[in-house]
Amino acid sequence: MILETEIKFLAGIGHRRAEILKKELNISTFKDMLYTFPFRYTDRTKFYKVNEITEGLPYIQFKGKIVRIENIETPHNNRLIAYAADNSGEIQLVFFKGIKWIKSKLNSNTEYVFFGKPNVFKGQINIIHPEIETVNDENNQINSNIQAVYSCTETLKNNFLGTKAFNRFQSVLLTLVYSKITETLPEYIISRYKLIALQDALLNIHFPQSPEMLKKAQFRLKFEELFYIQLSLLRQRLNRMQKNRGFIFSKIGDNFNHFYKNNLPFELTNAQKRVIKEIRRDFATGKQMNRLLQGDVGSGKTLVALICMLIAIDNGFQTCIMAPTEILANQHYQTINDFLKGIDISVKLLTGSTKKSERKIIDADLTSGKINILIGTHALIEDTVQFHNLGFVVIDEQHRFGVEQRAKLRNKNAVSPHVLVMTATPIPRTLAMTLYGDLDISTIDELPPGRKNVKTVHLFETKRLQLFGFMRRQITAGRQIYVVYPLIKESETMDYKNLEDGYFAITQAFPAPEYVTCVVHGKMKSNEKDFAMNYFASGKAQILVATSVIEVGVNIPNASVMVIESAERFGLSQLHQLRGRVGRGAEQSYCFLMSGVKLSNEARKRMQLMVKTNNGFEIAEEDLKLRGPGDIEGTQQSGLPFNLKIANLAQDGKLLEYVRNIAFDILNEDNSLDLKKNSLLRNFLEKNFKKQIDYSAIS
Repeated sequence: MILETEIKFLAGIGHRRAEILKKELNISTFKDMLYTFPFRYTDRTKFYKVNEITEGLPYIQFKGKIVRIENIETPHNNRLIAYAADNSGEIQLVFFKGIKWIKSKLNSNTEYVFFGKPNVFKGQINIIHPEIETVNDENNQINSNIQAVYSCTETLKNNFLGTKAFNRFQSVLLTLVYSKITETLPEYIISRYKLIALQDALLNIHFPQSPEMLKKAQFRLKFEELFYIQLSLLRQRLNRMQKNRGFIFSKIGDNFNHFYKNNLPFELTNAQKRVIKEIRRDFATGKQMNRLLQGDVGSGKTLVALICMLIAIDNGFQTCIMAPTEILANQHYQTINDFLKGIDISVKLLTGSTKKSERKIIDADLTSGKINILIGTHALIEDTVQFHNLGFVVIDEQHRFGVEQRAKLRNKNAVSPHVLVMTATPIPRTLAMTLYGDLDISTIDELPPGRKNVKTVHLFETKRLQLFGFMRRQITAGRQIYVVYPLIKESETMDYKNLEDGYFAITQAFPAPEYVTCVVHGKMKSNEKDFAMNYFASGKAQILVATSVIEVGVNIPNASVMVIESAERFGLSQLHQLRGRVGRGAEQSYCFLMSGVKLSNEARKRMQLMVKTNNGFEIAEEDLKLRGPGDIEGTQQSGLPFNLKIANLAQDGKLLEYVRNIAFDILNEDNSLDLKKNSLLRNFLEKNFKKQIDYSAIS
């Protein structure tokens, strides 16, 4: 219980600092503080001589005394310069804040340890705001030569809550609670997988007694964090499979056979065939299917979904597709109607734009069972939409829907329909196991035959005239072009190309009536966007100027050029999705990444990777490394379902798979965790994961 004590009661913190810690780092209790881990460590074993200190060194420490102090006052700022010396020379220590307090604490007769990063100013080596401790002053702290460094905001620094303070607080806290820390893993797991005790892990993560003990502490804490996440997810999946009865689709009927023999537009790829087999196995189990289908842009996910919908229809059930936008819903409606020509299947479209008179007919035909496939947007989950016998649900670009919205589709039938959620945003394997660890995952990792990779080129602004020349040649050849901007109006803080200026520039370079340019962005009304998109899709306009609203769901095979302005403004996932709007026809397609000359290292890496590969899964893995899981497209809206405090999905993939297999074996033996040896696991899950709603049936 001591770990639940409010942090304000820890010596040295108090009410005001507690409020700051809550606001900045979400630390409210002793436990929150104890589980706020360092993000790196510095080696405090080596001491430098002053004459060995150079500008290029990282953080260093040396011993010395203060030989003199200068207080410099100027109209712009005041600073304190203390000269520290050892027997090899002297160095400047510069302070801009807390001058009065620092001056009162420095004593010329005392030997100190100084720690900081060397800089050079006007040819003179200095250290700005070094940490200062008296030699041999243990300060009642736990000693460690490997010093932890904690994340720090400007507010924390200004309130003297930096790394030095954190080290002091963690020392006081560990001295207080060390003997009261209780184990969170059963003894058989600790011994079998050679883990150190939780007490020792928490001590050594904050105050490593050696490099070896630091590694053991990190492994123990990462193991536990990832293990419990996987145990929770797999337990949910097991519960769903045990409890959720599903429809059995045992029949392969006339609609499926007719489509396969006469309407299939091309030979299915091996990946598509594999996924269809996986879904058919689910259909035969009598358990509700809950499967994620991920596939790169243009890999043929919609065709796989339609083939599986035909199986449901042949078994007497209705099906539906829910898409996040009207543009995408319309696209599915047109695509599926084209696929089903000559087959007697009723397909209807329901969106916010559907007229009331049409909607009444759709509602009646849906309830009576006349409609086989209903395609729509959020309109599908409204209470007035009632199915006769909904057996199979497809949710496209599922991350764009809230969990509760997806849950409503499940309640459209007394027995939960089978659910297939699709995404064109490739998800790194480790992220998929964490975000969707309770789902079965299928992957289409091949493109249909005849598809050519999009040629990607990174161009600086200076090459714009050459780009315009290339665009004119493409238009002369009968092709169409997207030009995408990151902003609608010019921003005062960002000088990226904006859509309004871009539209003007394009219409100047490609004047009417010889060229027709239309525009689409997120602030337009839905009917205006649809009109512009349809105008471009019909071929009446050669150029579409847009924001990333066209990222998902636009399928115009004749569009062969994608120009992305201020490409450095977009993340890898977005760039890949935008590139996927071209290359959908038989002609060679091109993607031009336009950027300014000055690029950050990360932006340059993104450009290089886009030029190097068209593989969405490779791009997704790199995106995870560059940006971290919370920023990956598809996780931004909802965030990660678990707050990872020490594990890193970009670096700990092997450990994640390792603990997932351990959790799987435990549940295979004891699926309810009723055995005495697993009581600690069950209690831990109930205490720490009780707020987590089980949406696994519709995720």
